[in-house]
Amino acid sequence: MNWANQVTYIRLLLIPLVIACFYSGLPNANLLTALLFTVASLSDWVDGYLARRLNQASDFGAFLDPVADKLLVTIVLIMLVAVYSSLLLAAVVIITRELAISALREWMAVKGQSDLVSVAFSGKLKTTTQMLAIIVLLLAAPNYPDWIWQLGFVLIHLAAILSVYSMFQYFRRAWPKLRNGL
Repeated sequence: MNWANQVTYIRLLLIPLVIACFYSGLPNANLLTALLFTVASLSDWVDGYLARRLNQASDFGAFLDPVADKLLVTIVLIMLVAVYSSLLLAAVVIITRELAISALREWMAVKGQSDLVSVAFSGKLKTTTQMLAIIVLLLAAPNYPDWIWQLGFVLIHLAAILSVYSMFQYFRRAWPKLRNGL
């Protein structure tokens, strides 16, 4: 197993720790949860860097990395919606986009056209905004200033808007092939 894939496994192993910490009731659990999520989020960049730098890109890594990302984000969004129901619409938009783009990428891979739906800047911007929003929302706590939660609320809705925008960008690039396949 290469270094890049090991970092992805670590991200997967951090998910239950994020969940346990979030629900632990420990003093400052919000800080620890946000820290664990931040480490997990940054590991996405680290595994990609290692795969490129050490020439360790693999088909398995290309499969596992987005699965780990989507599990991390989806699970944490569900946890946040359980506490803050006002995040439901943004969470539904983000999760729906992730499922739609995963399906599109799978379809395009079957058609031998993966390059049409490779990661674009709009997707990276969406991911960065989404991760920052989640970190801020995880930091929010009753004994913290209200502006922290408000900032997270604005950022997660911005991430939802960017999710829709990037989804349209991916589908627009793939549309000629999709139309022929219908």
